[in-house]
Amino acid sequence: MRLKKISKRTTAKQEEGHKPDIILIASFAILLLFGLIMLTSASSSIGYEKFGDSYYFIKHQLISGLLPGIILFFIFSKIYYKHLQKIANILLFVSILLLISVFIPGIGAEYGTAKSWVSVFGLSFQPAEFVKLTFLLYLANWLSKRGETGIRDFYFGLMPFFFLIGVVSLLMVLQPDLGTLAIIIFMCMAVFFASGARLKHVMGLIAFGTTGILLLIKVSPYRAARLTTFLHPELDPLGIGYHINQAFLAIGSGKFWGRGFGYSRQKFQYLPEVSGDSIFAVIAEELGFFISALFVFLFVFLMIRGFKVAQRTPDKFGQLVATGIIAWFIFQAFFNISSMVGLMPMTGVPLPFVSAGGTALAVGMAAMGILVNISKHTKNS
Repeated sequence: MRLKKISKRTTAKQEEGHKPDIILIASFAILLLFGLIMLTSASSSIGYEKFGDSYYFIKHQLISGLLPGIILFFIFSKIYYKHLQKIANILLFVSILLLISVFIPGIGAEYGTAKSWVSVFGLSFQPAEFVKLTFLLYLANWLSKRGETGIRDFYFGLMPFFFLIGVVSLLMVLQPDLGTLAIIIFMCMAVFFASGARLKHVMGLIAFGTTGILLLIKVSPYRAARLTTFLHPELDPLGIGYHINQAFLAIGSGKFWGRGFGYSRQKFQYLPEVSGDSIFAVIAEELGFFISALFVFLFVFLMIRGFKVAQRTPDKFGQLVATGIIAWFIFQAFFNISSMVGLMPMTGVPLPFVSAGGTALAVGMAAMGILVNISKHTKNS
């Protein structure tokens, strides 16, 4: 009886852990606050034009994103992250079910050319945002149980991993949502590499994925047009090249110090998607190069801090989950910002914790809650 009590106390102490990484939490809080402030400014014009309310988008972000996000962040920062390992197999089923749900008549909702939304009882959300987290947790559990020897084996490690990615990729391509798919694939590749996979296997998967993306671009006229615009943004400035040229104009006119907060000109119906994909261009226009560079550095700092958490986590599952979460946010931020400055084709990927999107913000905060919980169980040395 006494041994059982001691065991329970030891387990409870292990689950409680030490103090979380305060610097990680502070950097995330600054990023989140900055995002809400910039969304308020960037979306004011489009909110008034579409809904007669300059604060429509920020209100929506606070109610459907920040509020549930705070709840999820608090819950997951308190729940011992290893408990998530027990439901990992269920999460794979949930991931597949969520991706299939967008094709169910009466539930799936179509916006533009993509069927990537689900609407239930008047509430809409993007299942793919949940899949980023649920599939990551499943994959981290699966890889941690395989062991490095199994992961490095072609038949026992590479092929099953390829099959899992293939199932998710197929469902994402059918929507189609290649931007989100790219984030999921890069996140999974980072986790696969961190688990101890052979470099040649990782490179082979990257080569295969790149070939697949090029084929999808070739068979789709609008994707081919995006690639042509990326290579020659000066072509058709009033047509397919309009978006990127307006982004260039916004960023360039911001110069070093910017026009001033709230004084963007491009957000007044010139620059498309000012509350979503293009919000970095508004940041650069209003706050200039200096603040924009600090903003990018904040993501870099968050990456370094997150990878330190992963490095100091004693178990493989925690290491892989932490690596995946940070890779997810950094790759997504990189894709978004790079497309705005002309380093990559336009991908339609939102800027994490900044662009409008309640589902993305809530799920992102849940993921950060998990990362904070992992930071409570790192080794001190």
